[in-house]
Amino acid sequence: MNKRHVLVALACALALAGCSTPDSRIQKNSAAFANYPPAVQANIRAGQIGIGYTAEMVQMAMGRPDRIHRRQSAEGESEVWVYADKSPRIGIGIGVGSFGHRSGGGVAVGTSTGGDRGDRMHVVFKDGRVTAIERSQR
Repeated sequence: MNKRHVLVALACALALAGCSTPDSRIQKNSAAFANYPPAVQANIRAGQIGIGYTAEMVQMAMGRPDRIHRRQSAEGESEVWVYADKSPRIGIGIGVGSFGHRSGGGVAVGTSTGGDRGDRMHVVFKDGRVTAIERSQR
């Protein structure tokens, strides 16, 4: 294995080590999780949330939001947690060039997990509880 392969493997391992999953978040908050009703526990394990959930429950199920903003309406002030769509992207490129009597070509495949692709979900809190969940349809 050459240096490049080692560096790529190391980068992948570091990226995966930093991933937050419902299971890892439950482990960090096991005492609180144990006090939730069985239906709420099942939803959190599946990465799902519902109306009436607390911020702690949402964070266990979904992780930390990408952004938080405040909303003022006739019903009062609420807090909105925004989860961005960070699904991986794959791109393929093909190139051909020539100069005089010489020509060349190439093909490349690239992937990216960075960059927001729009909002995936908004979770609205009022008085510390989820009052609305807005999901994007794509």
